[in-house]
Amino acid sequence: MKRAVFLDRDGVINLDRAYVHRWEDFEFVPRALEAAARLSTAGWTVVVVTNQSGLARGYFTEEDYQALSRRKVETFAAHGAPIPTVYPHHPSSRVAALAMDCDCSKPTPGMLLHATREHGLSPAESIMIGDKPSDIAAARAAGVGRAYLVASDNERSPTGGADEEAVGADGAFASLADYVDHLLAHGG
Repeated sequence: MKRAVFLDRDGVINLDRAYVHRWEDFEFVPRALEAAARLSTAGWTVVVVTNQSGLARGYFTEEDYQALSRRKVETFAAHGAPIPTVYPHHPSSRVAALAMDCDCSKPTPGMLLHATREHGLSPAESIMIGDKPSDIAAARAAGVGRAYLVASDNERSPTGGADEEAVGADGAFASLADYVDHLLAHGG
């Protein structure tokens, strides 16, 4: 089984600008593409898992979301960080066709478990990087070995004011790139 680094989207790999769904509004967090490429080169499978409440609220369409995701996947690949797919979920849907009860929306583990099954990943040997306590909770529920918080561009601290121990994080870093620097230098 392969090991993975699960990445939340908004606030971790792109600047969190509330319901980003057009490529021209999508802006990567500084050094995020480089960090993902370094993970890939080091043998990690990079997987994006993202709640997409804007889709659920009808702020944009599934086609809008898929077009953005294709561009994102292409950009990751062009920078040396192929991602197998992006796993989205649309919690609390107001859009009738998307309304359903399931275990996918973080903090539940469904997206992570689906990705592990689909790509032969070992949860215990994998890592989750997120900017919210719900990311950490989803990782714990999926049996992911380690889970870290990074600072969203909307927050001053990596924990967003939350106590990292209280949310079950193994640590907190200023950015994805800072965590990758740590991981590759120290193995954890």
